Amino acid sequence: MAAALVLAACAVGPNFKAPAAPTVTGYTPRPVSATVATPHVAGGSAQHFEPGADIPGDWWTLFHSAPLDALIKQALRHNHDLKAAQAALRVAHENTLAQRGAFLPSVSASFSATHQRQSTQLAPTPNYPVVPSEYQFNLYTPQLSISYTPDVFGANRRTAESFKAQEQAARFQMIATWNTLASNVAVAAIQLAALQAQVDATRQQVAANTKMLGILRYQYAKGYASRIDLATQESQLAQTQATLPPLEKQLAQQRDLVAVLAGRFPSQAVGQRITLDSLHLPEALPLSLPSALVAQRPDVRQAQANLHAASAAIGVATAARLPNITLSADTGSTALETSQLFTGGTGFWDIAAGITAPIFEGGTLLHQQRAAKAAYVEAAEQYRSTVLVAFQNVADTLVALDQDAKALRAAAHAERAARLTLRLAQRQLKDGYAGSLQLLNAEQSYQQARIALVQAQANRFADTAALYQALGGGWWHHPDLSKQ
Repeated sequence: MAAALVLAACAVGPNFKAPAAPTVTGYTPRPVSATVATPHVAGGSAQHFEPGADIPGDWWTLFHSAPLDALIKQALRHNHDLKAAQAALRVAHENTLAQRGAFLPSVSASFSATHQRQSTQLAPTPNYPVVPSEYQFNLYTPQLSISYTPDVFGANRRTAESFKAQEQAARFQMIATWNTLASNVAVAAIQLAALQAQVDATRQQVAANTKMLGILRYQYAKGYASRIDLATQESQLAQTQATLPPLEKQLAQQRDLVAVLAGRFPSQAVGQRITLDSLHLPEALPLSLPSALVAQRPDVRQAQANLHAASAAIGVATAARLPNITLSADTGSTALETSQLFTGGTGFWDIAAGITAPIFEGGTLLHQQRAAKAAYVEAAEQYRSTVLVAFQNVADTLVALDQDAKALRAAAHAERAARLTLRLAQRQLKDGYAGSLQLLNAEQSYQQARIALVQAQANRFADTAALYQALGGGWWHHPDLSKQ
């Protein structure tokens, strides 16, 4: 027993050490700078990056939209995927607590009552008078049993370490779900606003084309317009009307997505309407240092926890190949009558110690140990891959923000030019200086320019939200997420 207690100070298997942070100093080949500005357009503000700046926990409030804030809060409160991740964390936590019992003795109490008849070929076993013709008697036995397995080679400690690491993995999985949900709701709401703007623009264009068709029909009846002009306008109206159902379908599906993310049925309203014009584009964007990203990204932290669990599993598999010591003790009382229990001469006890060592298992334990080592290598490679993907996400988002700003400037210039061209064509047609075909071309160009502008605006807002997600989402500012 003393030797077992001395040996219990060691634990086989590797001691886990968290991987070092990457040594790179940036996310892109060239340092990022401020984006270009497009004045007098929603989402056209210039954005600049602040290296090393912290990420706010409620980053979506930087869009200054009360309906968006309410929608995300509703989703974080009612989304069922997030609730499932929270329940999975509770499962992992209880499993970790349950493993602690392996370090303590196991104590159990039992009571048995039997009635039996002894063979007449044997002498009566009870030290008590029995009826010779029957040799029947009752036997009552209350008993207390204690057993303890010293953690000689650290199998229990490595198992507990593995469960704790699995709990951390479940915790960061829950945080990743929380982070992704907030970003998905923000992006979905932005896309919903963009689709609504596109539908509104298309409906206005249908109304304008319908009005123009009425004018041409009147002019054709009076002989001022040709049949080809009338047919061209009818074709233009039909083509514009054909673009409306697909947009309305996307709008309805996007509205359903927002409702489900918020934990509601598609038939239930999820809040006030959000428009692109009501959103404010954050101008100062945080940019975490590369060395800090691995500590902020929940998916990287989850991969690190999985690596820790794989490391502990090597110790468990190694300890399984070594001797195992068991200590046990029993005490109780046995009597033929309950009134005689715990009286003189009825008590019994025993103390035992045993050691079991595997000698031949057909290679099972050896290959299980090798499998655990291979699983550690697998987890290590998955960790490195997760880190690379995290850096890729940030780099892609930074490039997207830069290109979004340039695309918005070009789309705004195109929209202003198309609007001016349409006005001039309408005026010239009214004064008789231009034909209907010129006006139709101007209307088509303006419709495309308006839709392109809306999409460019939505991309800037959506990719700004994506940057906050790529940098970790600021979960460490929420006490219910950051607590260990």
